[in-house]
Amino acid sequence: MTADLVKANELHKVDPVFGQISFDGHEQVVFCNDKDTGLKAIIGIHNTVLGPALGGTRMWNYANEWEALNDVLRLSRGMSFKSSISGLNLGGGKAVIIGDAKSQKTPELMRKFGEYVHSLSGKYITAEDVGMETKDMDTVREVTPYVTGISEEKGGSGNPSPITAYGVFMGLKAATKYRFGSDNLEGKKVLVQGIGHVGEVLVQHLTESGALVTIADINEERLNQVGSKYGAKIFTGADLYSAEVDIYAPCALGATINDDTIHKIQAKVIAGAANNQLANEVVHGAMLKEKGILYAPDFLINAGGVINVYSELANLTRAQVMEKTENIYNTSMEIFKFAEQHNITTHQAAMSMAQKRIDDRKNELRK
Repeated sequence: MTADLVKANELHKVDPVFGQISFDGHEQVVFCNDKDTGLKAIIGIHNTVLGPALGGTRMWNYANEWEALNDVLRLSRGMSFKSSISGLNLGGGKAVIIGDAKSQKTPELMRKFGEYVHSLSGKYITAEDVGMETKDMDTVREVTPYVTGISEEKGGSGNPSPITAYGVFMGLKAATKYRFGSDNLEGKKVLVQGIGHVGEVLVQHLTESGALVTIADINEERLNQVGSKYGAKIFTGADLYSAEVDIYAPCALGATINDDTIHKIQAKVIAGAANNQLANEVVHGAMLKEKGILYAPDFLINAGGVINVYSELANLTRAQVMEKTENIYNTSMEIFKFAEQHNITTHQAAMSMAQKRIDDRKNELRK
């Protein structure tokens, strides 16, 4: 064991949760363990001032438990601001299940996870995320009512991915308008990194708008399938961050904008579906601003999914869901203007506006 690793382990022993930078005042963190099903999960509840904490469950084969903890803390915190900036009466929460979704996910494991969700008595409401499908939410629904994104046959709103993609598209168009003077995407070169459920629908919207789309993904079979379906170009270069494009749309996992990549980015707009795209919100947000790259805050433009599942709680019609999602365009423009007027990053602007709504509600409750 190296000296650095020993030192890291010693640091972890001091404050394993409260000492995490991403803890950021979480109200509650729940560790779930069940030997019979193999379930190892963490539920993060960041803030419930505006309402119950709603956020999806991600199943991922994390390198270690610290990585899983950091992920759930960052994601649940992001959900607080996502719901707030979208005008929803929801708090922020998220869950991660440690394991391979393809080989380790079973109905028994999902039901056991549902029991842990149920034990929180509605303080946390779960939904679909990476590694999950609508049918998994249906399984969770067998043991708890505190789940959204269940199938339409069972009275739910179904797969949130198309709505998420539409919101990202609206945010991308707003960023294009603000940076280039027009939201006309015809002829604009767009690189979409990650073509899962959301990424593919975004590719569809972009293609239909006349954009010149290039796609990148670790799944070669998926690349060929989506590429031929929409006529998208498959990225074959050595370094996608150096690609000469107008718009970079990260739609896979987070932290792709980091110390290694930020100096290479040629795009003038970054607008994608991935959560936590900035490895360091302060440092990398400022660097993008200095480089003249307009960043559309991820927790704002990918809020379509939470708007969709919120409809199950607030009894919104499909038309109301689409209207709220389309409004991401207007909110994005407000944030870009606010950032420019106050000479701050777009991420800081979005955080400021989201935090103000939470603080206002907190003050109301104190009266």
